[in-house]
Amino acid sequence: MRYLHTMVRVKDLESSIAFYKLLGLEETRRHESTKGRFTLVFMAPPGQSECPVELTYNWDGDDGLPSDSRHFGHLAYEVEDIYAKCAELQAAGVTINRPPRDGRMAFVRSPDNISIELLQAGDALPAQEPWASMGNTGHW
Repeated sequence: MRYLHTMVRVKDLESSIAFYKLLGLEETRRHESTKGRFTLVFMAPPGQSECPVELTYNWDGDDGLPSDSRHFGHLAYEVEDIYAKCAELQAAGVTINRPPRDGRMAFVRSPDNISIELLQAGDALPAQEPWASMGNTGHW
């Protein structure tokens, strides 16, 4: 058995692609099905096309699906500098739901309410403001 991908349903394909690009992912392939009326966009970290997230966009909407998308746990990505990545996301308007107070872990949400865990590569970074004293926003 081998890992293939993680699939998440998206409501706005372009805003979701933009969000995952902010995380550092790039589009590795795309499939559009006129008959099935859906688009699949696979995005992965550079040089890791074997580890994609599949963004599934149904052209006619997802009215029958749970509105919160909480039936899905989360995606997790390792980052080189958790503070820099969170600052970049925050500057782009992304809410940092669980700030990296410990220099190790943070959570954000995609435009489709998918939880994204960011983990510091290697050892935790020393505590740093404004993150160390920042409270949680919403839930993750």
